[in-house]
Order: sequence, then C-alpha cells, then structure tokens
Amino acid sequence: MAGAPAGDAPVRSAGTAAGDAAPARVEPVLVEVRALTKVYERGAQRIQVLHGIDLDIPRGDFVALMGPSGSGKTTLLNLIGGLDSPTDGVLRVDGVAIDDLDADALAAWRADTVGFIFQSYNLMPVLSAQKNVELPLLLTDMGASERTRRARVALELVGLGERAGHKPNELSGGQQQRVAIARALVSDPLLLICDEPTGDLDRKTADEVLTLLQRLNAEFGKTIVMVTHDPKAADYARRTVHLDKGTLVDEPVH
Repeated sequence: MAGAPAGDAPVRSAGTAAGDAAPARVEPVLVEVRALTKVYERGAQRIQVLHGIDLDIPRGDFVALMGPSGSGKTTLLNLIGGLDSPTDGVLRVDGVAIDDLDADALAAWRADTVGFIFQSYNLMPVLSAQKNVELPLLLTDMGASERTRRARVALELVGLGERAGHKPNELSGGQQQRVAIARALVSDPLLLICDEPTGDLDRKTADEVLTLLQRLNAEFGKTIVMVTHDPKAADYARRTVHLDKGTLVDEPVH
C-alpha cells in the first residue's frame, strides 16, 4: 500500500450497508523506505548507487526486485535487511528506524527480525542439516532441547525432516537450499530476505524452491523480498519492483 505510514491498522469501512461487498483488507506497511540514498566512496571517488528510493512493502507481501546488473537491486536488498546502512533517507521496518541504529544495535535487530537466504546456501559443510538450522539460535539464550525442537519443526516445514542427519555434501542443491530456508525460518523472523535464491538451481528444482517460498508467504504470512534476474522466478511473487541506475522504474529495462 504505497504512501501509507508504517504501523497503520488495516483499513476498515465504517457503516457498510447490509448486502454490500466487504471492503478489501489492506495490510499495514512493514517496510517503509523514503528518499533512500546510498553512496560508496573509494578514495576521492564517490559512486552513488541509489538515488532517493521511495517504497512501501506491506506486511505479508512477496516482492521481487529486478533490474539489470548495477541497477542497485542488491544494494537495496542489503539495506532493507540491515546488512548495510544508507547514506541518507529513512528506512523503517515494523516501525523501527534502522537507519538510526549503530552497528551493534543493527546486528541485534537483524538477528531478531530478518531471515536470510542466499544463492550459495552458505551451509557449514561439517555440520548436519539439523545443526546448520540450529546455528541462528546459538546467538540466543535458548536451551539445547528447544533449539533441537525448533530446528526439527523448520526442517519438517521444508520437507526435509528425514534428512536432518545428513551433511550438505549428502544433499542435492535443491535440498541444500531448503536447509538454508529452514535456517532462515527457525527464529520466526518478520522478514525473509532472498538474494538470487534459485540462481544455482536447474529450472525444476528452482520452481520447487519458489513454490515453497510462495507457500511460506500465502499460508504463513511471511513477508518476502527477493532479488532475482529470472522473470520466471519473479512470477512467483505477488508483485515486481524494477530498478535501473539506482531509481525505481515503471517498466523493466531491456
């Protein structure tokens, strides 16, 4: 819902007459981006990657970010996920102005709020699927038995309950990405950040992973922001946002 302030309650119609169609539910904004700018400095050189981005992502949305190489889509994704800080502008997630957080506070916010899914899976090769999924919970004061239970639930959710004891080299690429998705889910984050999650997968396996993400969005209400270069992957999202040369554009750039 573009233009709505973060934290608004769902819109309700007052005094709807009997027999009228119920008003469409409008979700509150989870991610609010205003005049967001990112500049990288290399010596005397200044490279502006994002130019005054304005974007709202409602709670429960599934957004694909697309654009040519160098368009700024990964930079925007990293800013929304708290992996980097903007040069200027406002960035709020669930009402928290993460652009104002120092490095330690940002790391704590990230651990509590965001689950990350990367193209290369980033699994620890010496650990089982179960132990890989438990990794984010080691940053909490959660006991071992509860960590084990949560990781089991997450693996069951992605269809890998029977592979919990397998190490990454004993799993296919699609199974490894499912483990990575389970790891992202285990702390029950508000937001899933996906950077080319199917970039290393064949079409059939990619479609299976994207169907899983779509299910997490539709059935469990997870808000997902995904960078992809693949139009077929973007079709699984609820909507697509296009970037070119650090600005939002209405149509894809060819």
